[in-house]
Amino acid sequence: MTENELSELALAIGKNVVLTQKEVLTLDEAARYTGLKKSYLYKLTASRVIPHYKPNGKNCFFRRAELEEWLTSNPIATTADLNGQAQAYCMRNRII
Repeated sequence: MTENELSELALAIGKNVVLTQKEVLTLDEAARYTGLKKSYLYKLTASRVIPHYKPNGKNCFFRRAELEEWLTSNPIATTADLNGQAQAYCMRNRII
């Protein structure tokens, strides 16, 4: 790698480290943090699906912890989880 490529890589890593330490993120930072496009984040804020803040009525801000909670809010059960639940149901209701 050239020296220029190394410095660009170091800058990118530094930006990512800053994102994990900031409590409040701008729209651009939230898009980078979540991997979602800015236009999709705008759509989610307009439909009030994702928690966000507009202190001056114009700029959108997001709390990192709330973004993480929103991203993990709809877990999908694994096959093993579903089999365990089915077995527990059968044992409770004596169905074999």
